Amino acid sequence: MLSAASRGVHLLGWKSYDAGQQGLAQRYYLQSYALATESGLRGHDGFVMRTMAMQGLKLHRPEHCLGLAETGLNRAKGQVDAQTEALFRVVHAHTLAKSGKHRAALAAVEHARALLTGAPGDEVPFWVLAWGPSVASVYSRTAKVHEAIGDHRAAAESYTLAATARPADTYARIVALDLVAGAEMHLKRCSIEQACVTWHRAIDHMDGVRSVRTRKAVSRMRGNLARFRVRGLRYVVDLDERGRGFLAGV
Repeated sequence: MLSAASRGVHLLGWKSYDAGQQGLAQRYYLQSYALATESGLRGHDGFVMRTMAMQGLKLHRPEHCLGLAETGLNRAKGQVDAQTEALFRVVHAHTLAKSGKHRAALAAVEHARALLTGAPGDEVPFWVLAWGPSVASVYSRTAKVHEAIGDHRAAAESYTLAATARPADTYARIVALDLVAGAEMHLKRCSIEQACVTWHRAIDHMDGVRSVRTRKAVSRMRGNLARFRVRGLRYVVDLDERGRGFLAGV
């Protein structure tokens, strides 16, 4: 019961995070951590620490994230199934990449992938399922590792894999955000046409979604397109118009 309560509070934290209320999200995560610790279920407390590390990375506060990710991983190793451990290891890889430890980060990514392929049929705990299949979460976080070390091509490929690995009807918001991130990687590679194609796919998945993050993503897209729009590129103009209509209707 304590573990189930922890997961519920964790979900409230994630909803607050998605709404842009970061302080409230952090308070929920701390409450979730306390409940998970009291539950005594192995690995659950470390999983909440993993989430707090992810939030710190998103807020560009990496100084404490490596310690959080390492502690969470140490609490999970040998206590959880291989797929769940892969989720811990790939977030640890991201914190390593953000700390400038690129070689160690890539090694941690490979370890996470090996865990996934080595035990694809493992039954994972209910408290790790909020983001969908473990493989999708590993791909998405792997993309962030490649992004952190400047390999935008590999990042775009991993974001695409993440988007296709989740059931789109159930996880439309997350799929859309992975595609947005992939489009931004294509843009950094100066592949504007591929970026536009991917942004269109992202907006396809935003229909019916109410999320501060998706709205910000489309606003950011329009800002990124501004320098191309003045060139009169038809596919850019069409996408920008679609983005404007999306924001007007949200």
